[in-house]
Amino acid sequence: MDEISKNLYKVLEESCKSCKSNLISLSGGLDSSIIAYFLKQRKPDTITIITEDFVSTDLTYCQMISKEMQLPLSIYNVKTAIILEAIEDTIKILKNFNDIEIRNNVVMYLAIKWAKENGEKSIITGDGADELFAGYSFLINKPEDELESEIKRVCSVMHFPTQKIGKALGISVESPFLNDSVIKLAETIPANLKVKNEKEKRHGKWILRKTFEKYIPPQIAWRDKSPMQDGSGTAGLTNLFDSIINEEIFVEKKLTTEKEDSVVIRSRESMHYYEIFKKLFGSPVDSNAENACPYCKHEVKNSKFCRMCGAFPI
Repeated sequence: MDEISKNLYKVLEESCKSCKSNLISLSGGLDSSIIAYFLKQRKPDTITIITEDFVSTDLTYCQMISKEMQLPLSIYNVKTAIILEAIEDTIKILKNFNDIEIRNNVVMYLAIKWAKENGEKSIITGDGADELFAGYSFLINKPEDELESEIKRVCSVMHFPTQKIGKALGISVESPFLNDSVIKLAETIPANLKVKNEKEKRHGKWILRKTFEKYIPPQIAWRDKSPMQDGSGTAGLTNLFDSIINEEIFVEKKLTTEKEDSVVIRSRESMHYYEIFKKLFGSPVDSNAENACPYCKHEVKNSKFCRMCGAFPI
């Protein structure tokens, strides 16, 4: 294990230091904190998105890592009206109405847009670590005999909307965890070092945490995985839409959408995103699909998850 940790440290150090950008998208989670640690001598700027009207979990951790690494931190407190505008732009770029993807990636849209408005040409993200090192909660709870194949499956279908958003806004996105050398090394690390118990608690990304616990604050090294929607607070959008779209209107719209479009909408939030998507792109129904999602009738490839509408499992 010591040899694996040494190699992991070295490969990530090289990958992070090869990044040209002077701006890190900082969540205060393990992945972006590792990047901040390796680049601290360069004194890059950091940006974090925090919603003004919803509960967010990232702020304290971002401030902690900023202080620890002595890095300047810009906190973009975003009003709900700005988020709703950004949602439309995010749907326009990603071309889906997947509620999970929109809630998470509107955060990256706002960070990348902030970068552009502040004269930056690029941004560094922690994309890839959760896939390569088994950070997702559904992987942590997998039986050990299924874990290796499930990590391989996740890596085979991984995609990063951040790249699309960056391209659309003219900002280069650098992701050191997706460097070829990091991917190759991650593939050689056994699953039982990616998901492992520490102090009677099961953790994903165990080998990353163990390798870097002496370099970053332990509260961050062993922090539970927090999706962008929780860290920034955009998870609060679900309750927002539940409160502003009453039951009668939602049921009426749901029945009309099912009848006219053959699309089944699962929530008020999804309805809001679907209406934006339909206005921009029309129906998601793919009449030639060999394997269609039972909800939106869009083609689904090699997955139990529909990227178009967010249905899972299908």
